[in-house]
Amino acid sequence: MSELILHHYPTSPFSEKVRLILGYKKLAWKSVVIPPIMPKPDVVALTGGYRKTPFLQVGADIYCDTALICDILEHRQSTPALYPAHNKGLARVLAQWADSTLFWASMAYNFSPAGAAQVFPGAPPEVLKAFAEDRAKMRVAVPRLPPPDAAAACKSYLRRLANMLEEQSFLLGAAPCIADFAAYHPLWFTRHRTPAMAGILDHTPSVLAWMDRMAAIGHDQEQAFSAAEAIALAARSTPAPLKDEPFQDEHGIALGSQVVITSESFGPEPTQGELIAATRMHYTLRRFDERAGTVHVHFPRIGYILKKAPTA
Repeated sequence: MSELILHHYPTSPFSEKVRLILGYKKLAWKSVVIPPIMPKPDVVALTGGYRKTPFLQVGADIYCDTALICDILEHRQSTPALYPAHNKGLARVLAQWADSTLFWASMAYNFSPAGAAQVFPGAPPEVLKAFAEDRAKMRVAVPRLPPPDAAAACKSYLRRLANMLEEQSFLLGAAPCIADFAAYHPLWFTRHRTPAMAGILDHTPSVLAWMDRMAAIGHDQEQAFSAAEAIALAARSTPAPLKDEPFQDEHGIALGSQVVITSESFGPEPTQGELIAATRMHYTLRRFDERAGTVHVHFPRIGYILKKAPTA
């Protein structure tokens, strides 16, 4: 079975979500640390354009977006389960809310002046400027709340999480599920990356206790790996055979067409390739890179836009 390779960087909140799931499932993984801002030539060699963090590599298969990565890890190791048997839909909806609404409110709150100073301690002004410009280019359709409004929203969301934890250890029961990992990572950033802003958590002690339980899961078996090694591995690997799943055509675009996939809200950089699968849950593109060879790049349907590639 091919090794799991996570391309991430230490301060990425969405990466913490996946790192913790890897620990929860006791899955060994290789760690490729990537730059937090563009340019990312080694990332693009594998993804074809997608530049959000993290992404998962399994041989010559590249999985984009943590929603899809979580599904892949669930298929790799079904226990302990991320999707509770009697609450799968609720868990997915709550996770989607946490990855979007809760995340963006938390980031707007965290990146108030006091918090931003802790994210980049001692960094020269040009570093701060480069990061701000990079993230501004990524924001396509995500409005940024002013810090006071973000603080008010975060307080409300924390109370709602606390309500869910009144009589149980995790959001949907006695064990963590996908909703817990999704709700945890933006609050992890508040607590560990912008501690000047972490006082907001003190008003909900049950949330802090839940965060302690989540943190105790750990990251498990991490092994350092280089970007060059990851690209070389892709080049000498063959993508896994596609599952026999029905083609779900919502666009009138035939399999075998050259298409472009972009994020609908954050990270507009396109990935172009041959559409070889469009199932109920995801898209798969086949593409070739001079360094990485032939790779299959996979995206979830939700959150992504599929279009025919422009003709020359």
